[in-house]
Amino acid sequence: MSDARPPATVESSLRLEAGIAADERAAIVADWGRLDSRLRSFPEGTVELVLSVKERDTPSQRAVLEARIDGYPTMVATSTLADLRTALDDLRDDAIRQITDAKNRSEPRNNRALREPTT
Repeated sequence: MSDARPPATVESSLRLEAGIAADERAAIVADWGRLDSRLRSFPEGTVELVLSVKERDTPSQRAVLEARIDGYPTMVATSTLADLRTALDDLRDDAIRQITDAKNRSEPRNNRALREPTT
């Protein structure tokens, strides 16, 4: 049976926390379009992306993206790049990689334990 919910998107899943202003949300959603293609395989409401920046605009700036997807361990991407836009792109690319890796590990063709029936 197929889930009738629309697919998850950055727009529907992104929650901003410390260090990111609400008026920056639209630009982030637009810049993270590549992440939408990775989230498409999950139903809306099963993905939460939590973005925060600590010590913004300082040499010790740290951007963090937590990706919480039902049925998967929490994935955390971090960046200490000084330029915020570059740091956000770094987070997006790391999240795409981590989600892809997690999906590949859980799919039967890549996991012998899931592929072989138990007796």
